[in-house]
Amino acid sequence: MARPIRVAAAGDVHCDEVNRDEIERAFARVEGEVDAVLLAGDLTTYGELEQAELLAEIVRPLTTPVYAVLGNHDWHCREVPQLVAVLEDAGVRMVDRGHAVQQVDGTSLGIAGVKGFVGGFPDATLPDFGEPLLREVYAETTAEVEALESGLAAIAGCDHRIALLHYAPTQTTLEGEPRGIWAFLGSDRLAAPILEHHPDLVLHGHAHVGAFRGAVGDVQVYNVAVPSLARDFFVFELGDGPARVAT
Repeated sequence: MARPIRVAAAGDVHCDEVNRDEIERAFARVEGEVDAVLLAGDLTTYGELEQAELLAEIVRPLTTPVYAVLGNHDWHCREVPQLVAVLEDAGVRMVDRGHAVQQVDGTSLGIAGVKGFVGGFPDATLPDFGEPLLREVYAETTAEVEALESGLAAIAGCDHRIALLHYAPTQTTLEGEPRGIWAFLGSDRLAAPILEHHPDLVLHGHAHVGAFRGAVGDVQVYNVAVPSLARDFFVFELGDGPARVAT
């Protein structure tokens, strides 16, 4: 029987000089209490290298493994290679368009990660048609979908499997956000690999005022966006049954 695994998750921490200490306290509260920490993008406020360095200072002393994907904010200053290098040097395992497997007392935890991208949901979707720039947007989402498919396939044999994204793969976690911006908050095209591989848990951020709980088919999806970490991370437990939110 696979050992239950506990993970702490948060998206949109938007680390900067203002909230650095608050974020450090949040990490301290889950350090040693969970098996892994998952960050669902928007690790920084504006994608500035200095902001990544602040987050690196926080995570470097941790013994709990940290996994992350990037968000749209992290791309803003076009310093992604430098930003990623700083975080990886501090021990963060970046799983953008990739995957990782962690062994926990003989039980395997697989994490497939992508940033995801825009594109919309039924009744308002971006087609692969028209101006080249719009078709490039469609192609970028396609690359994210294909990477999620590959990542989930790679972790198919793990005891517990998590898909970690920034953008939403379902509109069920967008309730509360203005409907006019849903197309910019994610794409239901990201749902196809989830439906095919059926991970135990899907986590995303980006929707700051969306709903916490949703689903893709019968796969549980949680929006863990926390614009300001005034509370602890969301903690989930994966065991023999469905994943559950830990109290």
